[in-house]
Amino acid sequence: MRVLLIEDDRAMARSVELMLDEAGFEHETAGTGETALEYARTYEFDVVMLDLTLPDLHGHEVLKRLRMLRINTPVLILSGDSETGTKVTGFGAGADDYVTKPFDKSELMARIHALVRRSQGHAQSVIVTGPVAIDLAARTVEVDGRRVGLTGKEYAILEMLSLRKGMTLTKEMFLTHLYGGRDEPELKIIDVFICKLRKKLFLAGAPASGCIETVWGRGYSLRDPQPERLEVA
Repeated sequence: MRVLLIEDDRAMARSVELMLDEAGFEHETAGTGETALEYARTYEFDVVMLDLTLPDLHGHEVLKRLRMLRINTPVLILSGDSETGTKVTGFGAGADDYVTKPFDKSELMARIHALVRRSQGHAQSVIVTGPVAIDLAARTVEVDGRRVGLTGKEYAILEMLSLRKGMTLTKEMFLTHLYGGRDEPELKIIDVFICKLRKKLFLAGAPASGCIETVWGRGYSLRDPQPERLEVA
């Protein structure tokens, strides 16, 4: 998952970054509202974590601008203000959740997972596609109950496909998600990652495609395998 953290307090930002690193999340940090809006316009994120007290714009204003830009990424407000009125204003501006500082790491990570799942239409942390099951909370992958060892990049690709199951994702989308616009390799690296991912899933018992369909000229899509048609004599 890819997170945009909007926080001007460097100590707090570093603390949250360490939590995200430990959870295996990719992330970008913006210290001002304007920088955050630029990031949000340029890159795709799975969730936005927003502090309300920024040096240039109030968090509520950042949130309103995000929604005006039709950026519908789930937003989790992080604030030291526990007043009900502040929370109500945040939800009214378009926030999806609100956490009061200081917060518990496990609760914060659970809320992030829940937000991303709900935004993609998944009620549970485990997404099943044919024999392939990915547990977003535990960051594990199984094929018919057998654990599959994936690299960080391979897991990120399967997670991205699973959260957007049935959608066609372009190689450019994968590249941005994996590298965030920094030192991006050539597009063909995505084909290499997909090939290795399919092989690992196949060796564990999945179909040869790993349930990952190639959409020629466009990209890749994760879909449930279709039942074989019976030939009628």
